[in-house]
Amino acid sequence: MFTGIIEHLGTLDTLTASPEGGRLRIHAPSVAPLVHPGSSLAVNGCCLTVVECTGEVLAFDLSGETLRRTSFGELKPSTRLNLELPLKAGAELGGHFVQGHVDGVGRVCRLVPEGENWWLAVQVPDPLGRYIARKGSLAIDGISLTVADWRDGIVEIAIIPYTYTHTNVCGLAPGDPVNLECDILAKYVERLLESRPQNVASRLTLERLLEEGF
Repeated sequence: MFTGIIEHLGTLDTLTASPEGGRLRIHAPSVAPLVHPGSSLAVNGCCLTVVECTGEVLAFDLSGETLRRTSFGELKPSTRLNLELPLKAGAELGGHFVQGHVDGVGRVCRLVPEGENWWLAVQVPDPLGRYIARKGSLAIDGISLTVADWRDGIVEIAIIPYTYTHTNVCGLAPGDPVNLECDILAKYVERLLESRPQNVASRLTLERLLEEGF
């Protein structure tokens, strides 16, 4: 479990991939002393298991499912990566509950300045649109962010200077892929509504709950 508060950065070293899976190596000098083989680490919002530590370089095995669901296969060497260690019991929950289970890949539409802040717009895949709500939470490349606006399949996010400089946001450009994880609460609400007996009438719907901010 993670919170989407990015405290470490790394860079892509190498990625070897095939349809069945692959291995990712990252350069992570600030995190390497804190982990060991078997440790979990969120890399651009995807929960991975450290399988090898060589100095400041960490290695992770990727399944075919991970490669299909994430942006890893499109990243280039030296790409900046957001890193987050798992949440510890009793620690501050500064963002929102992030599982590290990527739902799909979005595409950056634009990143434009507004004074000292920035506006980030991301195209969201159609199947994920039902989980998006204005003022709701969305993890983009593992960053816990608040949806400022949502229309025509595009989510708008206000980015403050700290987030811009301390995450990979500053290196994003139109067309870049980003990992998306929707709010887990919306997924469970949907599942509960799906399992409700069909002959029970109710005005409670997933759309209504999302509109109300759940």
